[in-house]
Amino acid sequence: LIMSPAMWKWTCLVSHLLLSTTVSPLGRQQPLHPKRPFITFTGEQAEGNFNHLVVDERTGHIYLGAVNRIYKLSSDLKVLVTHETGPDDDNPKCYPPRIVQTCNEPLTPTNNINKMLLIDYKENRLIACGSLYQGICKLLRLDDLFKLGEPFHKKEHYLSGVNESGSVFGVIVSYSNMDDKLFIATAVDGKPEYFPTISSRKLTKNSEADGMFAYVFHDEFVASMIKIPSDTFTIIPDFDIYYIYGFSSGNFVYFLTLQPEMISPPGSTTKEQVYTSKLVRLCKEDTAFNSYVEVPIGCEKNGVEYRLLQAAYLSKAGAILARSLGVGPEDDILFTVFSKGQKRKMKSLDESALCIFVLKKINDRIKDRLQSCYRGEGTLDLAWLKVKDIPCSSALLTIDDNFCGLDMNAPLGVSSMVRGLPIYTEDGDRMTSVIAYVYKNHSLAFVGTKSGKLKK
Repeated sequence: LIMSPAMWKWTCLVSHLLLSTTVSPLGRQQPLHPKRPFITFTGEQAEGNFNHLVVDERTGHIYLGAVNRIYKLSSDLKVLVTHETGPDDDNPKCYPPRIVQTCNEPLTPTNNINKMLLIDYKENRLIACGSLYQGICKLLRLDDLFKLGEPFHKKEHYLSGVNESGSVFGVIVSYSNMDDKLFIATAVDGKPEYFPTISSRKLTKNSEADGMFAYVFHDEFVASMIKIPSDTFTIIPDFDIYYIYGFSSGNFVYFLTLQPEMISPPGSTTKEQVYTSKLVRLCKEDTAFNSYVEVPIGCEKNGVEYRLLQAAYLSKAGAILARSLGVGPEDDILFTVFSKGQKRKMKSLDESALCIFVLKKINDRIKDRLQSCYRGEGTLDLAWLKVKDIPCSSALLTIDDNFCGLDMNAPLGVSSMVRGLPIYTEDGDRMTSVIAYVYKNHSLAFVGTKSGKLKK
């Protein structure tokens, strides 16, 4: 399903039922089934935006995260169940929230903006995280949205109070013989002392267990988390890492991010703030987060730089695309949408590009960087690690494709950008979302645009 923000405002659309237009090789729009109606669902106008949507791949049921509501819809968009999540009395300055202890700040009725919606298939429940109370999550039964649990007694239960719907991304790592893990990545809204930007949490079988959402590992010195140093905010006061997409593949969990940096333009003595898109990689089994590596990604066509990540989706190559890329049909391919430039996060330019990355090639670049750092070459080279340029330390060891780090040379940044392959550009109607899949050996991509158009 693909939506632009404008279409999300009041209406949800099942896009696979109908494509109103398609683009011919000559660029002309050809109507398809012009008389077949779209199926729509309209929420209460007072609720504001719909924020997130997940589809149960087993039943076709649709779960829709909105402001103050979670909806369960049938595959033809009939409302089956509604669960209220807000509003409630709150104040973003209360930490911990007033549901834990008395807060001296004035409390006002506050909306609960859905920030994350995930289906936990193993335990048949929905994880719904909102903006109220510094960001806590509910566990809802898939069948009837009955609240199974709502942990809020420990500091790790609060994800962050930022109320942007695109500020959190979660990836579940599932096991057959033990509790699953939930990797959560979130903007921290200037509160790095309270919230890690990435962490791995326990997903216990019992939704009300004390260990639910606890860090996978936590002692006095090491924990399953990454925190942004407070010093970073003295250089970039509004610094944050925004998480656009996340997924797991092989032995790793990945997040695609957008983050500010200060750079010196060529020929200039002063620095300016730009945004850089980066892929972050962690080992699934790394409880100390020593495997954290990030690498800048972007796209270029005809001398135009596309560097502001808008959306992404992981798919397989398929036999036909695989041949042209020199990879296998089951290799992972990242379909990404970037807008032009690096400077305007909030008001991206309308010029945009659809680009593809071969995940294996990104991993090869990361492996090269790990090998050079463990030879003692260069520094850790992380834009947000502002304390100092920490030099890489030399160590005699073999670094293979699945190396998960040591308590040295981490976290680590890659300086050179990995460039994607541009396959389509749009100059007037910015692309804002993408999905892709393989059909009869062909790779198909569906792109949603700023004005609410759908391109196949």
